[in-house]
Amino acid sequence: MIPILLAAALAAPSTVADMRWQKRVLLLAAPTPDDPGIAAQRQALVGWDAEALERDLAIVTVIGDRVFGSTDPGPTLRARYRIPAGRFVAILIGKDGGEKMRTAKPIAPQVLAEAIDAMPMRRAGRH
Repeated sequence: MIPILLAAALAAPSTVADMRWQKRVLLLAAPTPDDPGIAAQRQALVGWDAEALERDLAIVTVIGDRVFGSTDPGPTLRARYRIPAGRFVAILIGKDGGEKMRTAKPIAPQVLAEAIDAMPMRRAGRH
């Protein structure tokens, strides 16, 4: 069985802009697949599939210039979100398309849940 986050990433991805008003996006970027930050973030999210689904969260990963979870080109996402090429970054993007959180360290699931649950659309009951 494929985990929900992986299945969602494999199912007809669209651009991050197309996800606006439909999904929150956790944008993860790292220079290489073995970057310690991306490895720690992936590990932190193991078992968090149901919570992500319930919070309308899509995960988009940029490794170098390769993108997983959206059809955006890597250089486009790096430019739009000012993502440095040589280090890990995690960015939470709200349904309105605005940046809600940015960190150079992996985000703990509890912190991610609290940030999403505090968003106006989530508090208004519109997931």
